[in-house]
Amino acid sequence: MLEFLHLSHQFEGSTSENEDSHLSHHRNNDIFTGDPRSKHAFLQLERITHDLYFKQLPRNLIRCAQSEYKIIRNIQRLLREQPDIVVRRTDKSKVFYIGKVDDFERKAQEYMLKTQAYVEVTNGRCPLADNLHAVQTLLDYLMAKNVITRKQHNKLLLNLNKLELGHYHGLPKSRKSGTPLQPIIASINAPATLVSKFLNDFLAPMFLQVARKITFINGIDVVRKLEKYVSDGRFKSATKFITADVTDLYTMIPRQGALETFARFCLKHSKRGKIGTFTIDHIMKMAHLILDTNTFIYNKKYYRQIRGSAMGSAFT
Repeated sequence: MLEFLHLSHQFEGSTSENEDSHLSHHRNNDIFTGDPRSKHAFLQLERITHDLYFKQLPRNLIRCAQSEYKIIRNIQRLLREQPDIVVRRTDKSKVFYIGKVDDFERKAQEYMLKTQAYVEVTNGRCPLADNLHAVQTLLDYLMAKNVITRKQHNKLLLNLNKLELGHYHGLPKSRKSGTPLQPIIASINAPATLVSKFLNDFLAPMFLQVARKITFINGIDVVRKLEKYVSDGRFKSATKFITADVTDLYTMIPRQGALETFARFCLKHSKRGKIGTFTIDHIMKMAHLILDTNTFIYNKKYYRQIRGSAMGSAFT
């Protein structure tokens, strides 16, 4: 959300496409069922899938499947016998990438050096306890201000037996030269994870409503918007379609600039300086907490992100 708001502020008035995964959780169902053509297409797809599932396979296809199964088993055996080989799912695809552990580690270090977004925690202390204390302190403050209830307070605290720092891993970008890594901070059991999810769910309806006009949800949505664009008489022979790819999006956006943009967005769409029971100050305290506790472990070392925001956090 922070990245989208910051970029929207930079390019206000332009049409952009945000493929962030959290949008898929808030799709407008009319996109799938309201259009007669899409409804017909999905019914046809269902029929074809049903027919293929119950159709008896030809013998040559069965032999081919058996042969490929043997190949897969051989690959699995080879991977078990080669500890220096790692298999990862590629970024934005269902393709698997097989590479050497040393290559992954080298690319991870190169990424950290290039972005200068991470610093090693060198005091020898695991930051988990400090992060938990920061979360508990903020939740106690919000409850004392009657912003959240005791029930909400307890729900926003993870089970202490499940707490752990985030873990860094990289997804190979097989579509790009050199196969760079897309950094992911897996922080499902980090102290601020539930706070991040809560803030995202709390603001998502308002955010999606505001961003709907400049957001493409899927291919059908693109077609429908183009058709309206043409019917409105705006499509000309000189019309240009421009796409852009932001390199290292999650680490290149200045944190302070993103927070300032986020604060202006909240203020603009608030009512008397509040959104629900939260003042803008309360929301900003939660946003700062999520960013400030973004720490993780990699290769038995602790790191803290100081630029941009975490890839994998619900709010960011």
